[in-house]
Amino acid sequence: MVQTSDTAAPTLSRDQLRGIIAAIAAITAVGLSLSASLPLLTLTLEARGISATWIGINTAFSGVAAIISTPTAPYLARKLGTPQTLILSLLIAGFTLPLFFLAENFWIWFPLRLMFNGATTIAFILSEFWINSQVPPKHRGLFLGAYTTVLSVGVASGPLILVAVGTVGITPFLLAGSCIMLATLPVMIGLNVAPKIQGQATSNLLGFLWMAPIATLAGFVCAAVEQSSISLLPLFGLQTGLTPERATLLVSAMAAGNILLQIPLGALADRMSLRLLMIFCGALGCVGALLMIPLSGSFTAILILLFVWGGLVAGLYTIGLTHLGTHYTGANLASANAAFALMYAMGQLTGPAATGVALSELGSNGLPLIFAGILGVYVIICLIRRTRVGAGP
Repeated sequence: MVQTSDTAAPTLSRDQLRGIIAAIAAITAVGLSLSASLPLLTLTLEARGISATWIGINTAFSGVAAIISTPTAPYLARKLGTPQTLILSLLIAGFTLPLFFLAENFWIWFPLRLMFNGATTIAFILSEFWINSQVPPKHRGLFLGAYTTVLSVGVASGPLILVAVGTVGITPFLLAGSCIMLATLPVMIGLNVAPKIQGQATSNLLGFLWMAPIATLAGFVCAAVEQSSISLLPLFGLQTGLTPERATLLVSAMAAGNILLQIPLGALADRMSLRLLMIFCGALGCVGALLMIPLSGSFTAILILLFVWGGLVAGLYTIGLTHLGTHYTGANLASANAAFALMYAMGQLTGPAATGVALSELGSNGLPLIFAGILGVYVIICLIRRTRVGAGP
């Protein structure tokens, strides 16, 4: 049964604003450190002589950790409290990161991946639940768009840590780990205004995948396309004749759209049907992916296209979270957020693999075709869902 969110006040109180800022600040610090740690871990393994195959397998454990830890987030938040669980997860992640450098035995990196990425997954789930449960309903999309924007800026800034301190030695590990631990400070500031989870959800986590397929599938689609783009857009650029320097700028153009278009899309989500807006983003995303093929011959045109396209794809994340916050509250919202995170993790695991195969088998056209297929199927599911349940998630 859909449960309408009614706990958020129609206007924003000072305590609510303090809590929202605390949650956004905490998860932005995590995003910054996470985006620095991912390339750092890869470069460290490469320097130690680990093969690319095993580096890939170890990196894939990030998704495994997310899938394993996702169901535990609502349970721990209910038992320990939302801010207490968030602080615990941040401390575990911050403490674990330097251990990667100290662990000379490669096999120890697998349980460390489970601990580190499991803790950061819980932090993301609870931060988004915190924000979604406290924003005023009439401005939910705007606030979640602002959250996505700030988080994206943090993620984009993470590699600057490595530029500043390098990738050799324990220093970058300690710095990134310290940033995660410092993220506990804003959580402590908002400790008394954090949302509480009382009672149990009306369904288990998998049940929310069935009850809210459009919102949760948005997480899968966004992750599958976005993660594939970050990894493989440069390769697409090389195959279409771009220089390595220009090929890397394709990812920058997409990231810029991700950052700059989320607040406008969030504001739009507060003024129109969320279902229609998600269909709009998915359909234009599908068309935009197909346009990569004829526009790949013009560097300026492909940059403009990727700017708009990247914003629309990332918009599915913002609007998907908004959709969940509109229909669920309390324990149900926490579990629905966990289901969203689970689908996001599944997209991270499967998207790059499928896109890589398409690029290998179909050449440069394989990337836009697989993206168009993913987005097109999503739009079809949205349309079918709309005819059956109306405005449900």
